[in-house]
Amino acid sequence: MRKIAALYSGHAPHFRTFHEPKINQYLEKIIYLPRFQESDLNDMDVLIVPSQLHHQLLLNAVPAILRFAERGGIVVAFGPQPWEWIPNQEWEMRPTNFWWWLEPGADSGLRLVAPEYPLFRDGHLTIQACTWHQHGVFHLKEGMQSLIDMKDGGSLLYVDKVSTNGTWIVTTLDPDFHFGSYFMPATEHFLVGFLPWLASGEI
Repeated sequence: MRKIAALYSGHAPHFRTFHEPKINQYLEKIIYLPRFQESDLNDMDVLIVPSQLHHQLLLNAVPAILRFAERGGIVVAFGPQPWEWIPNQEWEMRPTNFWWWLEPGADSGLRLVAPEYPLFRDGHLTIQACTWHQHGVFHLKEGMQSLIDMKDGGSLLYVDKVSTNGTWIVTTLDPDFHFGSYFMPATEHFLVGFLPWLASGEI
């Protein structure tokens, strides 16, 4: 089993998410973000960077996150990324339609483009478990692999094994926030599928 650490900055939804037993069972360590640079990650395999962190604290932590990735660690980044800190990041913010599912012939716009990837192939996640709303997309550089695209361009979920010595799993989705806020049922399905794969699946 991979040892997983998660950053936490005092945000109530993150507290609820990371302390929920069905999620907490996969976490070896929850690190308070203001003290992150003092933390030892040498025995960790994965670092989860949740959505909606305090932007300056996040930017202060970037050198330590990059060092973790360069020594071969797996970094998971959730949510919109208006600050460019992820290697080779090209983020496009888009208007969020919270009510798309009420429209006639509703289409979330998500397209599963890598069903053969172990996260989906082995049954950990379905496209339905990744479907609530979106805040934007990433535009990928050569060598990155998109798992979910938007129908009008850009990636919603991708894996990057080329920008550093480690692996980056990056998504515009923010299941940590919504599950911890007690709404968006799909986010629970996402987390209880994603975390077991992250802990022991083929990446």
